[in-house]
Amino acid sequence: MECRDRSNRVLSLAAALAAAAIVVGCASQPTQSTSSPLPVLHREDMLWLERVSFGLDTVSVAEYRRLGRAQYLEHELLPQRAPLPAPIAAELAALEVNHVDPVHSLADVNAQYRAINAMPDGADKEAARKTLNEHGNKLAYEAVRRDLLRAVYSPAQLQEEMVWFWLNHFSVFQGKANLRWLVGDYEERAIRPHVFGHFRDLVMATLEHPAMLQYLDNNQNAAGHINENYARELMELHTLGVGSGYTQQDVQNMARVLTGVGVNAGDAPHLKPDMQKLYRRDGAFEFNPARHDFGAKTLLGHTIDGKGFGEVEEAVKLIVQQPACAKFISRQLAMYFVADNPPPALVERMSQTFMHSDGDIAAVLRTLFLSREFNVALGGKFKDPMRFVVSAVRFAYDGRPISNTRPMVNWLNGLGEGTYGHQTPDGYSLTEINWASSGQMSRRFDIARLIGQGNAGLFDAETGSASNATGFPQLSNRLYFEAVEPFLASRTKDALNRANSQQEWNTFLLSSPDFGYE
Repeated sequence: MECRDRSNRVLSLAAALAAAAIVVGCASQPTQSTSSPLPVLHREDMLWLERVSFGLDTVSVAEYRRLGRAQYLEHELLPQRAPLPAPIAAELAALEVNHVDPVHSLADVNAQYRAINAMPDGADKEAARKTLNEHGNKLAYEAVRRDLLRAVYSPAQLQEEMVWFWLNHFSVFQGKANLRWLVGDYEERAIRPHVFGHFRDLVMATLEHPAMLQYLDNNQNAAGHINENYARELMELHTLGVGSGYTQQDVQNMARVLTGVGVNAGDAPHLKPDMQKLYRRDGAFEFNPARHDFGAKTLLGHTIDGKGFGEVEEAVKLIVQQPACAKFISRQLAMYFVADNPPPALVERMSQTFMHSDGDIAAVLRTLFLSREFNVALGGKFKDPMRFVVSAVRFAYDGRPISNTRPMVNWLNGLGEGTYGHQTPDGYSLTEINWASSGQMSRRFDIARLIGQGNAGLFDAETGSASNATGFPQLSNRLYFEAVEPFLASRTKDALNRANSQQEWNTFLLSSPDFGYE
């Protein structure tokens, strides 16, 4: 009943906004295709598919029909480099961010900033700083562009969802320090390879990446000059959660464990022989034993003896083996995929799977997606901005390659969920209350109208020149009649029947509660 009330409120708002919209032209009401319809799928099938993807398109529906739910899920849970459509693959291959090496990039950026700071104040100094900053902004935008194109077009939809989920869980902010040059590599090396693997490996990969170390200031953490920022967020936001029983002393000792873990894009330090054998370097990541506190530490009731970077590995293993970690991660996943307040019994079963499988993320997801509670919750989860924007583009253009992602970036920024755009390390909210205000719904209606009435700028060149592509998407197509129309609520059908043009009909559909919930 609560979900239905929410849907009615959203539809009422959409109808009110539609009444105020300017409708250009008139067209006859869309009618069903005369071609032979495919066998009708159940509503539960389509809602399930929407949850394990970024939204319906013809390819995903056909693949689900071919494989069936269980086999489709097993295929989706496999890490894969799924081939993208040729035009999209070509767009991605041309991006500079794919070829940036963090070591050389950071070394070059640091050198340029030093040179700029040494310049006398004036127009030349400001111009040089602006040019350097614009290059960083370009790389960060390309990282976001790559994310969005993959989200829209990759056949490995669950993989792309999990990339977004973990990027949000292990959130970094592109606006801090030199992170604009690092966020693209952060996704490629720290997040993407581990989305279905063991959680401990994912934690270690983020811990060893310069983006995380700079963002949470662990590059400033050294023996005698302890910085607790990363240690606190590692325990509170990344692994154990608030109220899980760890203490301030645990945070302090974890910070001591992390001393010497930092970033170095220059030459290796000169160390004594006994320290040299403990030194670690991987790209711009560095463990410098000369900056490490080798004293014994007590973490979560366990003693960790001083031995260098091995302490970090021991501490992370200890943390992720805690029942509190299993429960926290399971609940976060269930909040994202199932409900704002997920059923405790489901979270408990997911936690048990986490514990018994040594934190196997794919196994935990399998428990989630094949659960009774997941099926019961279908149709009641409100799409966050990322899921709304990407699903609208996937459904409206159904595989047609877009050439410009800037409108999508602007929509997500306007809705408050821009990629790499969350300043604090807690990531974006996973619950409806933060995304369903009247202002949010008004912006969603505007996005639906832009897509429904034209090409929304998505087919313009990235340089800003207009495209030859005109017209609006025909949403009353075979995909609609196969996977959407049979399951629409009567109020949505009534609203669609009152549309005065195909463009307005498109707008009503994309702004309807049926499209906004999954």
